[in-house]
Amino acid sequence: MKKRKMLVRMITASLLRRRSRMLVALLAIAIGATILSGLVTIYVDVPQQMGAQFRNYGANMIFMPAEESFTDADMQESLSVISSKELVGATPYQYNTVRIHEQPILAAGTDMAAVQKTSPYWLVEGQYPAKTHEILVGKNVAESLVLSVGESVTVSFTPEDKSKLDTTIDFEITGILNTGGSEEEYVYVSMEDMEELTALPAHVDIAEISVSAGSAQLQTYVDEINAGSTDISANLVKRVTASETTVLSKLQALVLLVTVIVLALTMICVATTMTAVVSERRSEIGLKKAIGASDSGIIAEFMGEGILLGGLGGILGSFVGFAFAQFVSINVFSSYISFRWPLLPITIIVSIAVTSVACLLPIRSATSVDPALVLKGE
Repeated sequence: MKKRKMLVRMITASLLRRRSRMLVALLAIAIGATILSGLVTIYVDVPQQMGAQFRNYGANMIFMPAEESFTDADMQESLSVISSKELVGATPYQYNTVRIHEQPILAAGTDMAAVQKTSPYWLVEGQYPAKTHEILVGKNVAESLVLSVGESVTVSFTPEDKSKLDTTIDFEITGILNTGGSEEEYVYVSMEDMEELTALPAHVDIAEISVSAGSAQLQTYVDEINAGSTDISANLVKRVTASETTVLSKLQALVLLVTVIVLALTMICVATTMTAVVSERRSEIGLKKAIGASDSGIIAEFMGEGILLGGLGGILGSFVGFAFAQFVSINVFSSYISFRWPLLPITIIVSIAVTSVACLLPIRSATSVDPALVLKGE
């Protein structure tokens, strides 16, 4: 017990006597630990953050009918395969050709609340339909027919059975849709209004699904859905999933590369500092050896200094690294992250390991000191 106390006193006294050099080593370790903690936190949280950002560009999975169409019950059954925590939204669409001002227009019956989850990039001048007999009009349709928000428009549907009369319903325009894409060529109503207008059985022509999951998990869901359903054919939206996978893989590779480089530089800095310390203490080491100090005792002293510096630097870097990751998350993704406590011991252990490896060469130099030569002043 006395030996341990003496070793601790020797280590702390040595560090305090060389405060300037040890402060440089501690600063290098803390910076390395900061980068490690911060980048690993980003490495873990970025896929979730970027996945949420990619969801803003639309759905990443499509349900199509295996034959002609499928029902909402079929869709819900297939959706049960997907984890509720990962399912962002599912939007069904039923398409029919209607007439507005005697012009044929493609109308889509859908769930307006679900659309806002799967297609958050839609820009609506006005607001989404919230009640029956309200309609959302694409920008191109509104321009060609000279329609505006607040107007009433008559929508007609001609059934295939010529013996039946046309169905006509007056709708109030609540919003004009602007996406810059093909969506501007459509008008959108609720599923209930579409069923009332067409008098056709409720069905789904296509469904857009937004899932917050990686490409591998998405493919697993697609395979399970296709294997379990004869009415629905599930497919991935390649342009979304491929882009997300490419960006995330490159970003994670960059994070890994930067972390390795910073830890390597930290190791070099600590090794240089400890080598200088050994050079300064050659006379002290020679004297200790002359009065009976063993190589293991000298190794324990220098390694103890390295471990203590590594532990302190790891603790400091863990919290500074979290602040760094929080800053990046707020400014890049506009969201907050939580402190990951399991990362604290990992950062401390890695910092101690890096410092210990950096001390190997200086320790080897210390144990090779010849007390006879040192005491003679050579």
